Amino acid sequence: MNRKVIGTACAAVLAIGLLGAAGTPAAADDGQEHSYLVLGPQGQGTKNAQKRVAAAGGTVVAAYDQIGVLVVKSSSGDFASRVGGGLEVAATDGLGTTLIDDDAAAPVDPAALGAPGDPTAEPLWGLQWDMQQIDVAEAHGVTTGDPSVVVGVLDSGIDSSHPDLTTQIAYEQSASCIGGVVDTDEAAWNPTTSDHGTHVAGTIAAAINGVGIAGVAPGVKVAAVKVVNDDGYIYPEAAICGYLWAADHGMPVTNNSYYIDPWEFNCVNDPSQRPVWQAVQRALRYSAAKGTLTVASAGNSNVDLQHKFVDSTSPNDGSAPVEDRTITGACRDLPAEAPGVVTVSAVGPTEQKSYYSSYGQGVVDVTAPGGDTRFRTQGAARTVSDGVLSTVPGGWGYKQGTSMAGPHAAGVAALAVSAHPGMKPGQLASFLERSATPLACPAGVYNPVPLWAGSETAYEASCTGGARNGFYGAGNVNAYNVVK
Repeated sequence: MNRKVIGTACAAVLAIGLLGAAGTPAAADDGQEHSYLVLGPQGQGTKNAQKRVAAAGGTVVAAYDQIGVLVVKSSSGDFASRVGGGLEVAATDGLGTTLIDDDAAAPVDPAALGAPGDPTAEPLWGLQWDMQQIDVAEAHGVTTGDPSVVVGVLDSGIDSSHPDLTTQIAYEQSASCIGGVVDTDEAAWNPTTSDHGTHVAGTIAAAINGVGIAGVAPGVKVAAVKVVNDDGYIYPEAAICGYLWAADHGMPVTNNSYYIDPWEFNCVNDPSQRPVWQAVQRALRYSAAKGTLTVASAGNSNVDLQHKFVDSTSPNDGSAPVEDRTITGACRDLPAEAPGVVTVSAVGPTEQKSYYSSYGQGVVDVTAPGGDTRFRTQGAARTVSDGVLSTVPGGWGYKQGTSMAGPHAAGVAALAVSAHPGMKPGQLASFLERSATPLACPAGVYNPVPLWAGSETAYEASCTGGARNGFYGAGNVNAYNVVK
């Protein structure tokens, strides 16, 4: 998305998931309807691009004039080539990716947990080690957040019937963006196949109501912005729709626990992937200009995002054979490595990097509790309670991942905006870093010890940097520091 579109009438076409043998776009010649992103010249609307689409046999289903992007459907086998000669074309169906962490949550039975723990008097507070780690109780002594502050949860939807969330949702600002098309019906933005978005929402803003858990910022609201379809995929057009919806509806913070494209790393020097980067970049720049800070998870691959490597897992959706790719500086995890995004790694209860968390000096901005149920310290027992406890449809449950770390940072950002209104995205990002609790690199090669017989998997990682380093960025977010 760093490449400029040349000429006032040019458009780039992204036909997701129809790659030819050499990574070049293949025609959608199977007679079925396929989805496309069409990129017109930015800042000039989409009128001319829409004419081209119609002439080429396509139907516009969503027009994002703000950034010059169209979402298009067409069953014409040569649609991409007919839109216009000499245009960038990259293959849209099938380019979605699953959530960074979407395993079913380990359930919790509140009746079996005994007495509630102060200071919030929530029945499950005693199990929320994550909130205690970042001084949430102390922050709540100052403020629980301003109800005018709305955090956009770009995810799989939020259960609007959950007792810890029903009062916390900004209903008028919630929408589904599946297919790149806005649908504000409540049923459309509720979850259908995944508990992920409901878990994320609870971490940010679960109510203090004598039921279940407490969120980082229970005084603010969350908006469900559904970008994950029933198969668990996040297509580029859904994410772009989500960024624009949140920005245009006044959300100062969004949480994004996913990556876009079937390629874990999107390479801007690959003509089949560049239009994704270009469209996402436009949407994120627009979002920041409208006052929205994007918070994103670093990923669960335990890779050094600063020093690229060989990706042997992509594409991961079956749209093409998995291939080995050398990942260079031109390849980025989106949205985590996009400019202006706050990228969050994960720590466990001991405040050490979670075994799975990706990292990278100059990439990770801050860290936050994400859970670590596999490793702790040598000789300690593995336990599900080392995950993050939050809301899930029908109750509460544990999950772990940088998906769980991100919403802690988003919740702290919401408290910061509540306590210090008027912060612009860049100021807010800087404030999160300056108020974080510094964490030093562990000595030597970090190698968590497997705690059960027969495990051969190594999760070695090397931390570089000083006060700001590759594992933790500026440090662990702190709720009390941003409000005091």
